[in-house]
Amino acid sequence: MALIELRDVSKSYKRDAIDIPVLDRLTIAVDGGEYLGLMGPSGSGKSTLLNLLAGIDQPTRGSITIGGTEISRLAEGSLAKWRARHIGFIFQLYNLIPVLTAFENVELTLLLTNLSKKQRRDHVMTALGIVGLSDREKHYPRQLSGGQEQRVAIARAIVTDPTLLLADEPTGDLDAKSAQEVLTLLQRLNQEYKKTIVMVTHDPHAAERATRVLHLEKGTLVESVGKS
Repeated sequence: MALIELRDVSKSYKRDAIDIPVLDRLTIAVDGGEYLGLMGPSGSGKSTLLNLLAGIDQPTRGSITIGGTEISRLAEGSLAKWRARHIGFIFQLYNLIPVLTAFENVELTLLLTNLSKKQRRDHVMTALGIVGLSDREKHYPRQLSGGQEQRVAIARAIVTDPTLLLADEPTGDLDAKSAQEVLTLLQRLNQEYKKTIVMVTHDPHAAERATRVLHLEKGTLVESVGKS
C-alpha cells in the first residue's frame, strides 16, 4: 500500500505579477519501505518536490497524502506538529549547530517532546550507534570530518523514528569515500530498519542505491526506472 500519494500536484511561484511553474501535474505513489531516487537537472523541481513532501511548502493545486494524512490540507500549526513527528530531513550541507556537540545536535529535535532526560539520552545514543558515531558524542562539528558531520545529521534525522526520510543531495558536499559511506548507511536504514527514503541527487552512482528512480525535467516526470 502506498505510504505517499501525490495526485495531480502542481507548484508555481509568483514573481511580481508572473506565475513561474515549477512542478506540473505530478502523480506519484511511493510504497512504505521504498527507497526512491529523484534525478534531474538543476531547476527541474526536485528540491521543490522534497519540500512539498516535508510540508515545508504547499502545492498550488493537487493533493499530497502521507500515511493517510492529507498534508496539503493542514493548517500551518498542524503541519509543523505533523512534520516534527513524521519527517526526518537530511541536507547537503549538514546544518549542524557549531557550538553544540554531536550529542546535543542530535538531541535538539527531541527537546520539544515529552521524553525524560534519560529517555532522550537513550534515543540519541541509539541513533549515534546506528550511524557508527557513539564514540564521537562529545565532539563538536569542527572536530569531525565532512562524512562524520553528515552521519551526525543522519542521526538527528532518525532520532525521532520518523515515518519518512527525505535527503536533499546528501553526498553533494562529500569526497568519494565519505559519499560511499553515507550511501551505504542510507541503504542500510532502508533495508535493515525498513525506512522509507526519498533522495534527491545529481549523482547516478548515488541513484543506483535506490530501489526505484524517477527523472524530473521541467517539472514533469520524463521516465521511470524500476530496479529489481
